[in-house]
Amino acid sequence: MSRFAQLAFTGTVREVQAEQGSATAMARMLGPADAGPDALGPSEAAFLAERDGVYLATVGETGWPYVQHRGGPPGFLHVLDEHTLGFVDVRGNRQYVSAGNLRHDDRVAVFAMDYAGQRRLKLLGRAEVVALDADPELTARLSDVAADGTPERVVLIHVEGVQRNCPQHITPRWSEAELVDALAPMRERIAQLEAEVARLR
Repeated sequence: MSRFAQLAFTGTVREVQAEQGSATAMARMLGPADAGPDALGPSEAAFLAERDGVYLATVGETGWPYVQHRGGPPGFLHVLDEHTLGFVDVRGNRQYVSAGNLRHDDRVAVFAMDYAGQRRLKLLGRAEVVALDADPELTARLSDVAADGTPERVVLIHVEGVQRNCPQHITPRWSEAELVDALAPMRERIAQLEAEVARLR
């Protein structure tokens, strides 16, 4: 977490931490100033592999931030190694705000949420846009699990900072697939009870 804190805890952020009384606690997260990139460990890799969507933030040349949802089947966001994520970016609404922003500034933030488990993972990194035909082997690897749609580019994220967040204030929500699994025992029990009622009649 030290690299994440080094990147996120700017001078003005630390001023506010001091004003609010959290500076001492937050300073313990900083680690050495020359810390290298944080690594994605096995638990982070597994967490990301289970996600069916993430939020990707970029910054435009006018300084305005922009947040875009990127989604697909679980595993669409591939962990290529302990410092690299990749996905095939498919055609959306054709505004190309994220793609345009990345031409100006390659820095990104990624929020990966597990609403049902009330967990989240925050990442800071630098994005690299790769043409589909520039590395056919990489494109094929990232296409084995990808969002539906017309592929337009490959996006690699070279991770620099990783931070897990506490579950506080995460409202639990469940996807349709999660609900199907969670409700399966209840449906089975209802079927048993209905069969028993029919027999007793």
